[in-house]
Amino acid sequence: MNFRIHKNYPDFRTMSVKKIKFALVLFGCFCFSFLFGQSEFENVQLPLPKNATYFYSQVEPSICINPKKTNEVIAGSVMNDYYYSKNGGKTWKAKSISSKWGVNGDPCMIIDTLGRYFYFHLSNIDGKPLVGGMICQRSKKLKGKFKMKSHTLQNDKFHDKEWVAVNPKNNDLYMTWTQFDAYDSKDPNDYSFIVFSKSIDGGETWTDPVSISHIPGDCRDDDQTAEGAVPAVGPNGEIYVAWSRNDSIWFNYSLDQGATWLPREVFIVEQPIGWVIKIPGLYRCNGLPVTACDQSSSDHNGTVYVNWADQRNGEENTDIWLIKSQDGGKTWSPPKKVNDDDSGKHQFLTWMTIDQTNGYVYCVFYDRRHYEDERKTDVFLAVSKDGGDSFQNIRISESPFRPNPKIFFGDYTNISVHNGVIRPIWTRLHKGKITLHTALIEQHQLDEQ
Repeated sequence: MNFRIHKNYPDFRTMSVKKIKFALVLFGCFCFSFLFGQSEFENVQLPLPKNATYFYSQVEPSICINPKKTNEVIAGSVMNDYYYSKNGGKTWKAKSISSKWGVNGDPCMIIDTLGRYFYFHLSNIDGKPLVGGMICQRSKKLKGKFKMKSHTLQNDKFHDKEWVAVNPKNNDLYMTWTQFDAYDSKDPNDYSFIVFSKSIDGGETWTDPVSISHIPGDCRDDDQTAEGAVPAVGPNGEIYVAWSRNDSIWFNYSLDQGATWLPREVFIVEQPIGWVIKIPGLYRCNGLPVTACDQSSSDHNGTVYVNWADQRNGEENTDIWLIKSQDGGKTWSPPKKVNDDDSGKHQFLTWMTIDQTNGYVYCVFYDRRHYEDERKTDVFLAVSKDGGDSFQNIRISESPFRPNPKIFFGDYTNISVHNGVIRPIWTRLHKGKITLHTALIEQHQLDEQ
């Protein structure tokens, strides 16, 4: 048989035995990667701050790309870790932050269009966590010389699970969170509500919080509790928020930048079995929703998306879901499954964002589709270029890991995307310790697959 050697392939006829063996090993590695879909994207481990501890560090991360300088990336993780990169996430520096009102985790990182760096977190005043409202810290420098700007209130209630969105047109800050009468209370007279506050002066001051949920939840931090409020900003300053309660996802919106809201939230989709999910190997897990809105000039401008996880297909088969509204939240599409497998395995702890330069939708989540081992876990990225109608799924973790239920794993992942620069962030167990990772991904790489 006559054949021709391709210029990119080795010519075994002219190679020594040693070189042939080496080439075969490389070829085998290539075949393994092709057959089993190993990640082609470089993973980068973020360093641990010097005075941090593994048990309370590097879980529940948040990440943000500077929209004006995409080589600048900031991140935060429990309890008070701060990270920054000057080269797009290739290398990082880490430090710990403090506050006179304490730092109790749930970091949310924001960079506004003026280049100001924000670190939002829970309070811990004199050893009393969650009673001092939400803390806003701001820095003019990437290195994170954060200065205390404000906290929302101290009203003898408990305040947990905040998130913040910035209006790019005026840099107003919109914050939503859960207010508990008494955290983890079993008293039927104690309630939880979703509340909203905003700042129009860069976090210096905040409006008095208002409840945007009419139907109360309980205070058990469980399925009947109202949680998971992540605000999203529309093209004209609309504010959209979804949250979970009572095996359902609820929704409210404001068309006047938070001045008024619907008097009563509306049901938008079922969340069977509830937002508290059991996943093998995890201390705890949730399927709380994430809300995002397309502000780009794409054909999907103004579309509102809600992304979550649930077990409607069985307690051994957690899936990632998405619905969308093209009329400002009045009507919604049927649920679309984001993970494109039929393995019957678990996908969990999702987060969603939109590249506001082109309207592409991105979800990052943990995934077990490839393994019989019920704990073996990968990290996947799903991207939609057609307004959430279809998703391309890509494994982005370089190797799988197995979580340990005795080690706290956190409640969420995160992702930031701008102008084709994609930076997910996630926690994994590495050599028995919690570690924090990102992946260096560009949209053109995904287009080539």
